[in-house]
Amino acid sequence: MAWAPDRPAARGRATGRNGATGTTALEVLRALESGPRGLTEAEADARLADHGENVFPGRRPDPWPRRFARSLRDPFTAVLLSLGLVSAALAAWGTACVIAVLVTVSCVLRATGEHRADRSAAALRELVATTATVRRRPAEADAPVTRELPVEQLVPGDVVLLAPGDLVPADLRLLRTTGLTVHEAALTGESAPVAKGTAGDLCLQGSSVVSGSATGVVVATGADTVLSGALPQDRGPRLPGPFDRSVNGIAWTLVRFMLLTAPLVLVASALLRGRGLETLPFAVAVAVGLTPEMLPVVVTTALARGAALLARGGEVIVRRLPALHDLGAVDVLCVDKTGTLTRDRPVFDRAVDAEGRDAPAVLHWAAVAALWTLHLAELPAPDALDEALLDADEERGGGADGVEGIAALPCGPGRRIASALVRVPGGYEPGSYERSGYERDGCETGGPEPVLPGNVRTLTGGRGSGATYVLVVKGAAEDVLERCTRVADGAGDTDGGRGSSGRAPGARIAGGRPLGPADRARLAARADALAESGLRVLAVAVAERPASTGPYAPEDEQELTLAGFVGLRDALAPTAAEALTVLAGRGVAVKVLTGDHPGTAARACRELGLDPGEPLTAARIDAAGDAELARLAARTTVFARCAPEHKARVVHALRTAGHTTGFLGDGVNDLAALHAADVGICPRDGVPVARDAADVVLASKDLTALGRAVVTGRRSTGHIAAYLRITLSSNLGNVIAMLTAGLLLPFLPMLPAQVLVQNLCFDAAQLSLAYDRPAATVHERPTVLRPRALFRFMTAFGLLNAAADLATFGVLALTLHSTGSTGGQAAFHAGWFTENLLTQALVMLLLRAGRDAAERRAPLPVRLATTGLAVVGLLLPLSPLGPALGMTALPPLYYGLMAVVLSLYGAALAVARRKAKP
Repeated sequence: MAWAPDRPAARGRATGRNGATGTTALEVLRALESGPRGLTEAEADARLADHGENVFPGRRPDPWPRRFARSLRDPFTAVLLSLGLVSAALAAWGTACVIAVLVTVSCVLRATGEHRADRSAAALRELVATTATVRRRPAEADAPVTRELPVEQLVPGDVVLLAPGDLVPADLRLLRTTGLTVHEAALTGESAPVAKGTAGDLCLQGSSVVSGSATGVVVATGADTVLSGALPQDRGPRLPGPFDRSVNGIAWTLVRFMLLTAPLVLVASALLRGRGLETLPFAVAVAVGLTPEMLPVVVTTALARGAALLARGGEVIVRRLPALHDLGAVDVLCVDKTGTLTRDRPVFDRAVDAEGRDAPAVLHWAAVAALWTLHLAELPAPDALDEALLDADEERGGGADGVEGIAALPCGPGRRIASALVRVPGGYEPGSYERSGYERDGCETGGPEPVLPGNVRTLTGGRGSGATYVLVVKGAAEDVLERCTRVADGAGDTDGGRGSSGRAPGARIAGGRPLGPADRARLAARADALAESGLRVLAVAVAERPASTGPYAPEDEQELTLAGFVGLRDALAPTAAEALTVLAGRGVAVKVLTGDHPGTAARACRELGLDPGEPLTAARIDAAGDAELARLAARTTVFARCAPEHKARVVHALRTAGHTTGFLGDGVNDLAALHAADVGICPRDGVPVARDAADVVLASKDLTALGRAVVTGRRSTGHIAAYLRITLSSNLGNVIAMLTAGLLLPFLPMLPAQVLVQNLCFDAAQLSLAYDRPAATVHERPTVLRPRALFRFMTAFGLLNAAADLATFGVLALTLHSTGSTGGQAAFHAGWFTENLLTQALVMLLLRAGRDAAERRAPLPVRLATTGLAVVGLLLPLSPLGPALGMTALPPLYYGLMAVVLSLYGAALAVARRKAKP
């Protein structure tokens, strides 16, 4: 069987870019200057040089230097570069050099991570790379030789042989076929195989052979194939994703803040203290102090570490690092049904008679037809529907083995039925015959030798006298019904398999009632109802035939008695139900976008525990405006009969409605939707152009792996958010304190070099946050960097930090005898430097990810980093480097009072953190 009964008939001829349609195979061979024996090796080499390799024109990976240069466009990196240029102009070479190092490290990490991801994707591409079976001649006079060649070496005019499981390596014009069916889901999105004939059909690159064999001539390769021509030529710029929007929002807010802060410091110093441009280095240092200098490094480190963890098991390759954040922010995931929720394999669901009652005998006769079609019709590979029928029959007792096959006619192009002529030994009455002993291999117990369709065979004699010859026909309901003149009164036994006597179930052949127009309409409606419930429907009919010496032909498939219907459903993916439950628990709504029948998609969803609601069809999508579609898409789960443009519209509508949307697709028909989604996801075995367009590549269409990737993305985002909360609140507090002290003190409260060293120590310690364990709540819902929420947090805790700094000023005023002297200023600088690093260590411990961060024990890297930060704050002013940085030792009383300030500050942080939103 090479068709899906609930799908339209096989397509007509495809149109190639070389104009192959509308001409005979001989004319095509002449136009290509080729022949059935294939090209000579010399001709093939010349054409390869002329046409180039048969390589799909996908996106070429950017070289490493270009990736590095592109990383400089990051908003924060641009801000740091601007500050570095200002520092260099003011001869603050230390600051300029440190900023240059930070920018370089960030860009190197990002470029290296994305380059490694592209190499991993290329390795996956090699795993699915294939060869082609080609017929060529060593020289003009030599006999043709069939051998395997890399697909890159195919040229127009090559004669290619196809077998089950082969990927079609180029656009082929078929010369000869035997029961050929191909999967074109990558091109059309339809899961049902398509039958291909011999006259005028094209077999297009991107499809795969399901069953049968064929010989074809290559008419187009590389960029000239229909697949390449189907690529969108101008998709326009991609809309910024959640990561880009969040980072840009934070960056430009800080830029505005910095542009305001530096002039404010200069004006205040000039008006209140009479200082001039000598305050400019301090103003730049204040701006640098407000900037999260390590953000590009921390962001890249967190995302690269998450991407490396996913790639380590080979399950997920993140090709664009910001896509990992976007994956964690996804709250709607759009998927196809076939291959994701279901497997490309049907399973038996039910068999019913003409009245809709369960009828095991109908399954029996369907399995008989399937068995002998496979044995006698010389099919190159078993059909999936026949396999499902035989498996179900075996579970019920294997009654299909109880008859002997005589001849069979399989389905084919334009023929959506298959039939088998069988012999029931010892006469026939329902349920009265024993198994013949003819085993499935047809060669051990005296079964009939296989016969080709159309061969002359004498039907009399043979195994036992009085044998009954039965014609069994199964296929598309409308095709079988039009050949029926009677309908069976009922099915044989109803015990679901073998009766108590151990005999196989049968079906009444003789008798039945005539099939009138009203009966036909009623039976067609019954078949439609089964299809609407999500089943692939086969009608089964039988007829007794007299012995004959004539050939068995399609003309014999008339005046049949309808036995009933068999329904098959798609086999569910083993992990799909569990994955859907996990995704739902993590706040990700799954929507199914498929080209299949609405009932088929809805049934699969129900069996997986996903409420399909009312499916939305392509016609309804076309009729809806953008605003209406956004409302419909938000409350719809199943979108059926979707073409590529429908998928893209639905994805765009979901994004317009404010959802962060991921799309999982593997074919050319998914390109527009992959481009429209916030995160494009493609399995490894998708077509090359889909993999190139995707942000994330999966080892397989397994939603379980995708669920783990979502969790990893949320963890990475949690690390980035924790860094931003900590550094922005601490930096804002320091800036407020600096501005206040600058207005109150007759000297600079902290030297530019001290600000730089403090920031470097704090930023280096915060790299350990990439190894923190976020709270459980981070995994439960989509995680997005929200600028407004961050700035609310920054303002509240920044003011608290500024209060601790101002309290420190009071402590320094009490413990230092004088701040007017050089020694007093050095002591003030040392005291504030120490307090800043200690409070920043407290902030790192208490403001980590999650509301319960204060109660959770910090992991070892965070504990080591905060301990190191505190040690540097306490010992650096006392070390030989202290005087070089303008700091000196502090009196013991300072440390006692500072311990009190830090205790109060820590308690205030813990209380405020519990009340803050997680």
